[in-house]
Amino acid sequence: MATQALYLKWRPLAFDDFIGQEHVVRTLLGAIRQGRIRHAYLFSGPRGTGKTTTARLLAKAVNCIHPDITRHPCNECSYCLAVNEGRFLDVIEIDAASHTGVDDVRELRDKIAFAPSEGRYKVYIIDEVHRFSGAAFDALLKTLEEPPDHAIFILATTEIDKVPATIKSRCLPFEFRRFPLREVVGRLRQICNEEGISIDDRAIELIARQGTGSMRDSISLLDQIVADPTEHISFELAQAILGAASSQHVIELVKAIISNDAAYGLDMINSAVDNGADPRYFGRQVVEYMRSLLLIQMGNPNLVAASDEMLQAMGEQAQMIGRAALLKSIRAFNAAVADLRGGWQPQLPLELALVESTRPVFEEEPVADPLPPAPRRPESRPPSRPTSKPPTIETTWTEHVPEKRKTGPLLNIALINAKWPSFLEVAHRNPRLKAFIEWWRGYRVEENILVLQTDNKMLRQKMEQAESLQLIEKAAHQVFGEGIQVRIELLDDNAGATNKRLPQDYADDELLMFGVNELGGEISLPDDEQP
Repeated sequence: MATQALYLKWRPLAFDDFIGQEHVVRTLLGAIRQGRIRHAYLFSGPRGTGKTTTARLLAKAVNCIHPDITRHPCNECSYCLAVNEGRFLDVIEIDAASHTGVDDVRELRDKIAFAPSEGRYKVYIIDEVHRFSGAAFDALLKTLEEPPDHAIFILATTEIDKVPATIKSRCLPFEFRRFPLREVVGRLRQICNEEGISIDDRAIELIARQGTGSMRDSISLLDQIVADPTEHISFELAQAILGAASSQHVIELVKAIISNDAAYGLDMINSAVDNGADPRYFGRQVVEYMRSLLLIQMGNPNLVAASDEMLQAMGEQAQMIGRAALLKSIRAFNAAVADLRGGWQPQLPLELALVESTRPVFEEEPVADPLPPAPRRPESRPPSRPTSKPPTIETTWTEHVPEKRKTGPLLNIALINAKWPSFLEVAHRNPRLKAFIEWWRGYRVEENILVLQTDNKMLRQKMEQAESLQLIEKAAHQVFGEGIQVRIELLDDNAGATNKRLPQDYADDELLMFGVNELGGEISLPDDEQP
């Protein structure tokens, strides 16, 4: 004999056993005990939230013959036992998906006139009622409006928007909601204890999260994992069976997004998929993790269900990624999860989302003094003057490096402004410096010292490390010349960046920039053009 599925075995038989949906259970119990039974009900909500189960409980309760009405359904009288065993003639379940035509509804309407065979009420449970055709709804409309006194209709649907307004107006509506995570976890733990299943708490939480608020789906996933009731189910075993990636893969992928390292991120995605992770669920894990980072950034760490160690790691990452970059990544991966349809390259939408997330993103929040615009290709810029020009100055730092002067300071603000895009380009080539560039809020010059300003305390500490400072100075030497030192300065919240920038008209003047960059000249701006 086939073993009964867990979700059928543990289907609630009484309202007291029903977990969640208190707003529905409380209203129905009050109506049953006061004898205020309506002729038509409309249950709507996501799959696996208890619509059909509640309909069966209501059908038992209105026909229960136990003398104590507060115990309806009692699961002791002959009528309740008959409903539980599926042999009660006056409870008729109809699948609207396979009975969509008007003839099916007409046949149902003709049988309604007959009195109940056993109980007091003849209850019709129509599941997935939105699958009815327009003509079938029209045929059902009159019956719903004036049904016989002994008939009760319970309509269930997962797509309430497809049910005509005329049908909705003739029913008492109840909206079923997804089960909270803690209630699903509690129910799964109760089933495991009663069934003698040994399982880790983390594995139960993983199952509940993958069930996405559906109690039936969560119990079915538990049934899928339990191959041998005597075997202990570890978190790693549950991950392998459900196709979930390890949390470390998710963390490393987010690290790659923060550091703009697309190559490492692609390695993490393909490593997770190669190790058996389901691409759709892996994408949901990434979205959930980045949502937690957003909640921490917004000052709501109490909404994140994670250990103290994980919260600390999330807090560090939340400080290293900008709000606009984080929002862009969440949208990209959320769209990728929705786009996963099991094609011949199932991880491709995730890879595309990663590439979109690692492109340079400028913060939407205003800063004190934004950095200069991204460098433009020399060949795409139109000549600023039609007259004869001096030799063209390439922006590639490897070919033209200013020579060290014998007198006067090596650096000046005009030179920094002119070469700043090239400096950013050089720094961006180093994976370690990618995460720093976004947080450079300004710069200033002190003789041969380039002072970089940031308002991120944690990144300032990282930039001041000997290895990081050496890499920044190396990039500065390649662009501005040898002998330059770099210092990191913390920018106060109330102070603006002190870097000076030339107007764009001056910066685009090749002749003027030739005198500044190659001849060591400086530009003195009129008072009305001072930045």
